[in-house]
This record gives sequence, C-alpha cells and structure tokens, in this order.
Amino acid sequence: MLSRFFFLWEQSLSRRDTNRKVREFEWGVEFVPNGIPQKDPRLCLLEFSRRALAESDAYHSYEKVRDWKLRGNHLTFTSPLRTRYPRNNTVHGRYFPTDSDGRVVLVLPQWNCDAQGHMSLCRMLNLFGLSALRLSLPYHDLRMPDELVRADYMLSPNLGRTLQAVRQAVIDCKAALDWLEGQGYRKFAILGTSIGSCVALITAAHDERLTVHVQNHISSYFADVVWRGISTRHVRVALEGRITLEDLRKIWLPISPKPYFKKLKGTNKQALLVHALYDYSFPPDLSQEVVRDFRDLGLRHSTFALRCGHYTSGVFPFNVVLGYAMCRYIRQTL
Repeated sequence: MLSRFFFLWEQSLSRRDTNRKVREFEWGVEFVPNGIPQKDPRLCLLEFSRRALAESDAYHSYEKVRDWKLRGNHLTFTSPLRTRYPRNNTVHGRYFPTDSDGRVVLVLPQWNCDAQGHMSLCRMLNLFGLSALRLSLPYHDLRMPDELVRADYMLSPNLGRTLQAVRQAVIDCKAALDWLEGQGYRKFAILGTSIGSCVALITAAHDERLTVHVQNHISSYFADVVWRGISTRHVRVALEGRITLEDLRKIWLPISPKPYFKKLKGTNKQALLVHALYDYSFPPDLSQEVVRDFRDLGLRHSTFALRCGHYTSGVFPFNVVLGYAMCRYIRQTL
C-alpha cells in the first residue's frame, strides 16, 4: 500500500516538468577525443570507453586553472575541459565560508537543478561548522546555452556528449578543490545528489584529497538509471531501437560508479550511501548492488535509507531529515 502511494506521488512530481523534449539519437563521436577510427560509431565509442577506463587517471587529468575570480560569494573560473558551447565553459560556484577548522564540502546538485538549488543545504552545512562550495554542473543554470530550457546536454541520447559532460563535471570538481586548497582548507568532502552523486563518486575515486564522500541516490550503472528511471523516460524513447541496454552500459561505463569502486579500496575514504526505498528514478535493486559492492570490497561506509521516493526526498519533511543526516555524517567523519 505504501509503495503504491509513493509510486503515484513520484509520478505526479515527475510530470510537473512539461518542457521535456525527446531529442534525436546521436552517437556523438565528435565529442570524444580523436585518435580512434570512426568508420563504425558504435565500435568507436566502445573502444573509446574501454581505453578511458583503462587509463582513467589520465582521462580525468587536466591543466591547472589560472583565472579564478571571487566576487562576493560567486566564484567563476574557466573549465579545463573546453566544449563547443562557450557559456558552458565558465564554471560557477557559490561559496559559503564559515569557521570550520579547515573543513570544506564540495556540493553538487541534481540534474536540472536551478541556480538556487542546494543553497539551503550549504547553509545547513555552515550550521554544522562546515564551509561549502556549491558548484554548477555542466549545462546547468548560468552555464546553460541559450538554445536550452533544460540541462539536456548533460544527459541526453547523444552518447558522446553525455560522456564528455560527466567527464567535464569531474574535472571541474578537481579544479574547484584546487581553489579551496588555495584558500587554506585541509580537509575535503564531496556531497552529490542524483547525477551529482555519480560525479561525486568518480571525483572521490580520482582525487586523494577527498576523504569523505556522500552519495545521495546511488546506482551501479549510469545507463540502467536512464533506461529504467521515470525521470529519463523521454531519453529512453530516443534510445530504444537504436542501441541495446548492454551496449549503452558499456559505452557509458566511464561515467558509471561501479568501475571505480576498486579504486577506493585501500584509500580509507569514508562514504555515506543514501538511497530511497520507493525510488522510481534510481531503482532500489541498483542501489542495493552498490551497497553490496561496498560491503564485499570492505570499503568504509554507512548507509541511510529514506522511507520515501526520489522526488519526495526533496519534499518536507523528508528533505529536512535527509539534510540533517548528511550534514551530521560529514561533521562526524571529516
């Protein structure tokens, strides 16, 4: 009965956005680095993803940023990974400093979050004695190209551009940590929600400065969430008949959390894995797979199960309970 209640509530909340657009399926080979023959775009992307995983440290490497600008609490810098969309190439952050004993949290919002999203969470982190930097994801809010009304270029049926967008997000996070380190911070955590959770885990696996990471909504595979979740039904419409889930999973493996779990082994990093029991965007079986993998690999972690759904986790009182749990965890472990 409770499951049915949340299903109907989640469906209702997911349909509030009336500007979803079914875009064309595109391989998007032009968005991945050159050097791989492009006669067959499917094989090209499969090979690219294989190499990206095999050389993931190099894949997420970058040139240091030199053009930091802080005006009030608004931080900007040029993304080390340039895209063909000039507006997207300027990274925007909102800085929330406090007396934190050298501790700071990098905060990554969810897909299609507006410019005000997660500001309250950053203020709550301040109340817990933690400084925060809220970072805009690629193609979101102030980074959104003029032709968009949603952050469709971050996650879309253009496979190569989606690969590039998540890679850019990870690199932007590492660059933001450089700036925070330059401000004198010594202890670093990262907190990501939904697609931000995926970015946060990949960043944690590729940056030794991060000792605590909070994954708010978890899944083993990027492709499976897109294929099965109610938030991405319009994306699946474009994918079906053009690519199998198996191939999509392989192509999007470099932007999936699962391949990087083993990189966390032996690092002593601590994770909070948050999942909702009635989540129809991040199906619970995919969340449970993450929890099992962390347990089997002996990774240090805690779990927090919300008795609500994906969208309802942002609704009172669930959002307050969730925010408190995440802030308390970081304060205790960082």
